[in-house]
Amino acid sequence: MEDESAIDRLISVYSTKVRHQSDLTVGPLHGAMLPGFDSESDGTSDFESIVEDLSSDEEVGEGTEDSENDTDNESAAMESNDEDNEDHLALPDTSDEEFSDAEGDNDVQTDLSDAEDDDSETEDESEIDEVEEARKRAFFAPEEEAQVDDLPQSFVTMNLSRPILKGLSQVGFSQPTPIQSQAIPLALLGKDICGGAVTGSGKTAAFVVPILERLLYRPRQVAATRVLVLCPTRELAIQCHSVAVKLGAFTDIQFCLCVGGLKIASQEAVLRQRPDVVIATPGRLIDHIHNSRSFTLEDLEILVMDEADRMLEDGFKAELTEIVKHCPKSRQTMLFSATMTDNIDELIRLSLNRPALVQIDSAKKTAKKLTQEFVRIRDSREGDRPAILLALCRKVCKSKCIIFFRSKLAVKEMNIMFTILGLRSAALHGDLSQIQRLAALELFRDGQVDFLLATDVAARGLDIKNVESVINFNMPLNYAQYLHRVGRTARAGRIGRAITLAGEADRKILRLAIKNSSQSKVKHRVLQPTTVEKYRERIGKIRDRVKDVMDNDKIDEKITVAEMQLRKTENMLKHRDDIMARPAKTWFQSSAQKQENQSWANKEYNAKFSAKAQQALKKAKKSEKLSRRKARQGSEEDHKAQQQAMGSIRAAKKAKRPKRLTKLSETNPAPTKRPRTQGDKLNVGFTEDLTNPTKKGAGKPRMAAKKSMSNVKLQNKAKGKGKGKR
Repeated sequence: MEDESAIDRLISVYSTKVRHQSDLTVGPLHGAMLPGFDSESDGTSDFESIVEDLSSDEEVGEGTEDSENDTDNESAAMESNDEDNEDHLALPDTSDEEFSDAEGDNDVQTDLSDAEDDDSETEDESEIDEVEEARKRAFFAPEEEAQVDDLPQSFVTMNLSRPILKGLSQVGFSQPTPIQSQAIPLALLGKDICGGAVTGSGKTAAFVVPILERLLYRPRQVAATRVLVLCPTRELAIQCHSVAVKLGAFTDIQFCLCVGGLKIASQEAVLRQRPDVVIATPGRLIDHIHNSRSFTLEDLEILVMDEADRMLEDGFKAELTEIVKHCPKSRQTMLFSATMTDNIDELIRLSLNRPALVQIDSAKKTAKKLTQEFVRIRDSREGDRPAILLALCRKVCKSKCIIFFRSKLAVKEMNIMFTILGLRSAALHGDLSQIQRLAALELFRDGQVDFLLATDVAARGLDIKNVESVINFNMPLNYAQYLHRVGRTARAGRIGRAITLAGEADRKILRLAIKNSSQSKVKHRVLQPTTVEKYRERIGKIRDRVKDVMDNDKIDEKITVAEMQLRKTENMLKHRDDIMARPAKTWFQSSAQKQENQSWANKEYNAKFSAKAQQALKKAKKSEKLSRRKARQGSEEDHKAQQQAMGSIRAAKKAKRPKRLTKLSETNPAPTKRPRTQGDKLNVGFTEDLTNPTKKGAGKPRMAAKKSMSNVKLQNKAKGKGKGKR
């Protein structure tokens, strides 16, 4: 028997019980919910121990930091778990086994040495934890200050102004969520906050409401920008701006949106008026700081970072440091995210002043009403991902579904494929212009398309109502990103479903998902091979058309770039003097420094993943190209099973066919047939050939005549040859 991992054992045990129930079978991954296991029997607890074994391995953080040695240790641990699981499924009888004294002594010595090593490791870990806890106690405010004694049950009891209450009622907020109940009173006191709650819990209103309340009492003699809200993506910044404008509709507070992809001239015109609140992305904000006239952050009073854990990552490190450098130190800083980090080293550079840690839910917890389903993808079946996705979209997730991909190329290909097959879809990725990205979101919000195919651009913060399901075409690289993806559904107490295609390299994140979810909300979905084969054939038929469309799109992109270059050259020739008279735009880094920082950030990002994970990522990127070879290849077991299934279907159909009925008289019973010999076939009479109405019978006289003529010709040739020789 081949050694399988613990997760393979867990899935295989379940799949053997429910694989043949239906075409798309769903069942829970946890043992207590499996058919055939009694909840009161010992088998249930033993099966649940498999899940505990999966979850009890070392937890992987957002970076999943592992080295090659860690990977080897993990594989050894998984092999030991496999042996334990095999013992659970078929317990061997070891009562008759005898061991020598020497072996026993060696075992005792190794056990003692292992115990000493474990004790030393636990002591080191405990010392590190104590140091880290001491640093956190010194950095964060005490829990007594962070907790509110009497949590307000409504917005009226928060002593908010009437224009704010009016805006809340217009938006539809009646009662505050837990994060709003704790964060709003602390923010009104001017304290720094690090807030964390599950996706869809109202974190945007948790910092917008106290901002509006404080700005109502601002000095109006001199216009100044007092609030800055930073967002990692353009779509999130636009959504945050929309929510803030709606909540402040009955106030005189001015808002400004500064994101890339929109006209910079109109943004500069609004910034000259010194708006009260600026909602921006880091890159465009730095551009305005260095190049827009009369715009500064000297009067800033409040700095807010939405999705702060993403802002603190390596990609935004240099930009964030530049922005904080231009902000005054005497300010209030608020950080919010569904996966809020408590890493002191990352938070120190923001100059927080004893921030209050408001953690409503665990940073690894999903929404309560979210059902997570996983489809296992074997190594030999990686090319079946598109077929499985189409089967899910046709039979399970038929509308209001967001599908996440790991690359922009996969989004483009699948969007073309969906369009050819008649599925209404829209694409959202970084290669699109901002107008195209907003148009795709509006089409999905209005229900004009059923599927939104997106990269991780749409994974954070987007609040789209009534999203029924989320499909992960690829498992993300870290668990935090997985939480943000599946958080696009089951928001604000609604029901939602997340389906993930999990490969062999995704076991760590799958383990974390099982560990941090309730037993009844994690299920395993099984697709029949015939269904996958049917959609694989459909994809094979349209693959050439998809390739042609992709080639045409590339040509159109090149034409668009050429037209832009042509317009730029024409403008330079016509208005050269005016263009050269403008001051040149500056950046806080030179091009060489920018390229160096980018390469350094990429190295740091890749260093977080083990060599095994990097190889799996490269392999996954190659499989996303939808090559024909991988689409056709499959395991021999699946092929044999499919052939057996088709053979049984044909046999059943043949058995159902009615047999021919022959009418027999009593005087002339049916003669007994004997097998014809070769002589009988040759001695068939001419009358029988004429009376045979079949096509074969009608052709017999003609064939016999041709044969006799050919024999005559051969005889004549032989005679002629003989005469010539004589």
